[in-house]
Amino acid sequence: MKKHLLIVLLSIFVFSCSSDDDNSNSRVIESTLIAKDNLYGAGDEGITEQNLIISNQTTWNNLITQLNSVNNVSDNFTETDINFSEYTIIAVFDEIKANGGYSLELNITSNSENIIVNINEIVPEGNVTTVITQPFNITKIQNSALPIIFE
Repeated sequence: MKKHLLIVLLSIFVFSCSSDDDNSNSRVIESTLIAKDNLYGAGDEGITEQNLIISNQTTWNNLITQLNSVNNVSDNFTETDINFSEYTIIAVFDEIKANGGYSLELNITSNSENIIVNINEIVPEGNVTTVITQPFNITKIQNSALPIIFE
């Protein structure tokens, strides 16, 4: 009887241990928010729902030009001069929304294999503005050899 109980307890312990597939080995990546806002051009900026990894000045300049095509969005950025030898930009654009109040939060972690960008959409509660918006979040992180994946 004791032998069976020991086997059952040992089995429970082994199966309850965490695997490498979970986030138990993950750590938060230090990041700097450049902008978390909305585009108000009703899609005229031509930016689709997408996740971008920007690692060079040309791509960054092209994005800023596209963002500023309707309104001067980059005027509200915390910075626009990025040292791409040290940093990578993560830019997340949501779909165009029929009303305001939406935003995007990024939770950036890493494990031994990847940098994981978990995207959380903040949905408005109650009364919202009736203006067409497109939420975005632009954040910079230290360069890394790990691939970046979005969830």
